[in-house]
Amino acid sequence: METQNSKIKDEVAIKNLLSRMPDAVANSFTDTQLMHLKLAIGARQWGKHKVDFRGTFPVPFVRSKIYYVFLMGRNHRDLSRREQLISALTLALFVTLFITVSVLFGILVLYLLKSALGIDIFKGFSFGIWTWFKGLWT
Repeated sequence: METQNSKIKDEVAIKNLLSRMPDAVANSFTDTQLMHLKLAIGARQWGKHKVDFRGTFPVPFVRSKIYYVFLMGRNHRDLSRREQLISALTLALFVTLFITVSVLFGILVLYLLKSALGIDIFKGFSFGIWTWFKGLWT
């Protein structure tokens, strides 16, 4: 840990922090204090996002500005019990929806294939899908 402490003043987060202080104050910190400052405020692992848009825009007829922040990235936090339940239900919903749409599409393809081959399961009965489908290409 001694080698890590001796290099603490060379780290970007610590350099940025110390550059905002008067030299007398910045030089008064020990390596141990700097390490604890880094842990407390300087090295936020959770602050890195794949998408990070931040900015401000003026409000018409008002002297102030409004800021906006749009962040996207992987969630590394532990989910609460409620969040786990919502996540599981959402996943189950999407899987069910995907399977339902896939089965319905498969049935449609089989019906169109049956109709293209001229196979009538029930004489004189049609859903009209084959006629509609043929009408798309004429």
